[in-house]
Amino acid sequence: MPDFLGIIPARYASSRFPGKPLAMIRGKPMIQWVYERASEHFDHLLVATDDPRIKEAVGHFGGRVIMTAVEHRSGTDRCAEALRLYEDQQKLSFSYVVNVQGDEPLIMKEQLKELTECVAVPGVEIATLIRPLRDEPLNDPNIVKVVVDLQFRALYFSRAVIPFRKIDAPESGAPGNSCFKHVGIYAYRSDVLQKIAGFPPSPLEVIESLEQLRWLENGIGIQTRVTRFPTRGVDTPGDLERIRDLF
Repeated sequence: MPDFLGIIPARYASSRFPGKPLAMIRGKPMIQWVYERASEHFDHLLVATDDPRIKEAVGHFGGRVIMTAVEHRSGTDRCAEALRLYEDQQKLSFSYVVNVQGDEPLIMKEQLKELTECVAVPGVEIATLIRPLRDEPLNDPNIVKVVVDLQFRALYFSRAVIPFRKIDAPESGAPGNSCFKHVGIYAYRSDVLQKIAGFPPSPLEVIESLEQLRWLENGIGIQTRVTRFPTRGVDTPGDLERIRDLF
């Protein structure tokens, strides 16, 4: 039984950046950059989309694609459907699913290795990556912040600055004394993925517009791992221009 299935959920109708997966970077659509980088780590990889334009683009560069329902609330919900469809088609069963964000054209295979190693630890239900906040503006709501416990399990994610620090609060250097940047890729145990896809939207999720809060509110643990590799996602057209400069 293969262990890992990589899924890149991609939708065209983004509110902040419509058509983002097909935005061109050095002659290739962004989704192709993500796919090619992720394929360096996964033997089984596919794009899950609800849009025929994305399906056509993925087919054009030879990628594997599955059409999913339009009404999914999140990439995780889309991954859950894609897992069921792909397992039925291929007569396979996967132990874990990795949700590779379609707006991370600089994703590195080393990061995917870190993530798959983390979720494979016994007892871990969901894993994700974090990085120390360095030069990023703390008050930018597009930068999701996370605080963790002493075992690096996520306590809370927010678009706001967390934790609040009193002027005289000591710097202990402990994990819980720091705010980290969330790197928005996830790995799930397959049974946990199907479970969380059935949860209705939760109060904190709705307030912050962060799907991972739905899992925490329902008692699902999220194990984090600090990655030493830089990352830069694309949320807005301005982010795309900065990414193009890096390429």
